[in-house]
Formats: sequence, C-alpha cells, structure tokens
Amino acid sequence: MTPKPALHAACLAYVQLRLDAARAGMAAAQESSNSETKSSAGDKYETGRAMAQQERDRHAVQLHEAQQLLAAMQKINPELACDTVRLGALVATNLGLFYVSIGAGRLRTAEGQEFLAVSAGAPMMQALAGRRAGEEALFNGKPVRVEAVS
Repeated sequence: MTPKPALHAACLAYVQLRLDAARAGMAAAQESSNSETKSSAGDKYETGRAMAQQERDRHAVQLHEAQQLLAAMQKINPELACDTVRLGALVATNLGLFYVSIGAGRLRTAEGQEFLAVSAGAPMMQALAGRRAGEEALFNGKPVRVEAVS
C-alpha cells in the first residue's frame, strides 16, 4: 500500500486548490464590483454591484468550507499507525483503497496511486468503523471486507 504521508499530501494539495480557487473568485468578484461605474441607468449599476456581492459571498462560503477541510486535515497525523478503521486510517477493502480523512472523493498521489479520500462520517466508513483487517461489514446490503488497515 501507498504510505499514508503521500495520501495525506494529496489531500492537502486538494484543499489548497480549493482555498486558492475561492480566494481568486472572491478577488475577481470584488474587482468586478469595484469596476462598476455609476451611469445614468442607476438600476443597472446597483444590479451589477449586487450580483458581484452575491458572487463574492458565494466564494466566501467556499473559502470557509476549504478552511474547515484544512483544519480537519491538520488534526490527522499520517505517521500514526492505525489497527482499526477510524479517522486517519488507510483502509484497503475489496472495493478499493480509502483514506479516512476528508470527503474529497477520488484523488491521486504524486506517484499516481489512486484512492478515495472519505470522511469518518461517510456511510461506508460508519459501517466499517472499528473493524480490523480480515473483518467484514454490510454496506448497502453487500459485504465489504477489510483487507488491511494502517
């Protein structure tokens, strides 16, 4: 299995991309709002500024969510070994490789290893919580076998 620090780094890179995109979106929306000039059509000016403000607010929400993901990642020490499925565990199952961290979906390490970054609150991880290598749990009526945990 891929070492956990590589998976952790891929998750952090994902979070950084989200942070950068949200900040860039906020800056662009602010620039758009600032560039609106008052014209004889006052309603058009106010509408443009309001739309830019809504866009900025949307990006502010995205920035806040990305900051929460970063905070969650900072709570995980990828150097700690895990023997059960829990936050920070790297879990190999018959369905694939999972890193229990944040809900980022399918990611790829710098070395090209594909894995799923899932939160501990994800339904499958809740079904597998506390399981060890060799144990099974039912998820959506189908057995999921934990092959390895680290």
